[in-house]
Amino acid sequence: MRKHLLALVVAMGAPVLLQAADRPNFIIIFTDDQGYADLGAHGIRDDVRTPNLDRLAREGAVFTDGYITAPQCSPSRAGLLTGRYQQRFGYDSITEGPLPLEEKTIANRLDAAGYITGMAGKWHLEPNVVTVAWALKNDPALQTGNPERVTMPRALQQPYGPGERGFQDFYWGELQKYLRNYDLEGRSLAPEGEDHTTKDDRVEEQTNAALAFLRRQDDAKPFFLYLAYYAPHVPLVATDEYLARFPGDMPERRRTGLAMIAAVDDGVGRILDLLEEKKMRDNTLVFFVSDNGAPLGAQQGKPMDDVLPVDKPGPAWDGSRNDPLNGEKGMLAEGGIRVPFLASWPGRIEAGTVWKKPVIALDIAATMNAAAGLPPDAALDGVDLLPLLAAGEEKAPSRDLYWRFWNQAAVRSGDWKFLRAGGDRKMLFDLAGDRGEQKNVIADHPDIASELEAKLAAWAGKMSPPGLPEGPLNGQEQRWYGYYFGQATSD
Repeated sequence: MRKHLLALVVAMGAPVLLQAADRPNFIIIFTDDQGYADLGAHGIRDDVRTPNLDRLAREGAVFTDGYITAPQCSPSRAGLLTGRYQQRFGYDSITEGPLPLEEKTIANRLDAAGYITGMAGKWHLEPNVVTVAWALKNDPALQTGNPERVTMPRALQQPYGPGERGFQDFYWGELQKYLRNYDLEGRSLAPEGEDHTTKDDRVEEQTNAALAFLRRQDDAKPFFLYLAYYAPHVPLVATDEYLARFPGDMPERRRTGLAMIAAVDDGVGRILDLLEEKKMRDNTLVFFVSDNGAPLGAQQGKPMDDVLPVDKPGPAWDGSRNDPLNGEKGMLAEGGIRVPFLASWPGRIEAGTVWKKPVIALDIAATMNAAAGLPPDAALDGVDLLPLLAAGEEKAPSRDLYWRFWNQAAVRSGDWKFLRAGGDRKMLFDLAGDRGEQKNVIADHPDIASELEAKLAAWAGKMSPPGLPEGPLNGQEQRWYGYYFGQATSD
């Protein structure tokens, strides 16, 4: 049987890692605002084209009930990379950043274990213009005339950037401006990074940065690559080549969103091809996840408004879809937190696995930690997925998953989901037959709702700050819940 690294050699009472060749490589590919429907392997819509992601699914596992830890980018990234509920360190929403320096990322763990670590694309865990409380605590002079915005000099961001959080190589940026310490030819630049501006398509740039990192790797040390695409997030921009793949009558925002997802898909294909060319594919565990569900625009008015211009700035429908789930980005409804979620490791994850029990992005760090041969750490909130996949779904234990965001909180226990929207609106759904959350059955099962609410309160009591949100929904949340759940019934 092929060697792998789940064993530790113990010498003088301390764990010693196996040789580099016996440890797997890791890649996390993280998209931005890609909805549940826009993965071909889900078989939901016939206008989406993701042949390379479908290939990844065929070679590994599709998690039909895969979740992220927040319906918003920064806290979901914090949960993914630390492997901990971000509420443990007070990062419930983007305004409560940055990621505290004392929090250990999976890159920190792997860096210390001898891995080469690299990231490309969107970071968004540094202090930024909306982390007002943090900014004013550190320097009141950062305030502006807008109480919801501050100025944020790079000098304050740098200690919170990827280069200081366990990533040796980084190509940090979202659109055309990047801070990078290696170039697309694979040459090393200044360790602290150098500014770079490109005119190329952002998805292409981020793919090329990932490929450049991979070309720098050999068998001397294992590697971890975190590729965080800034797509299909607005602003919506796609090349004519990709737009031409989606002819026919459809909203232009949909066409452009699909084109951006297709560009990501091509990038995934190029990465898989390079791994095979370098004979690394069989020893590389690849995860693919979206950071939250698609924004559909209900906070603006009619969701998926087909008359909005493609170049409309600000929050609006990004062209992606969450069918058949209810809700969107920013909500703890399924459409906000259930996302495309894949894992592939040839020879270790059985090809064609369809896993229906709930998993969450927290499990990625726990799985990587175990697969790298590192000691178990009770600080990690996820579980190692590999032994579960090997044993089979029928033997996998049930567990509870939790969320807290703005004035919302939720828990999933088995097929039951309890959702609080504001302090007084409570809903219970049986996701086994109602994944679209169309029927609130709380009146039929008050005992189950009470039990789940108690679990949710107990979990929230251990977070920072402790407790469930008790205030009313804000204006945006009111519009969302009024639109998506105004017709939900209890009979």
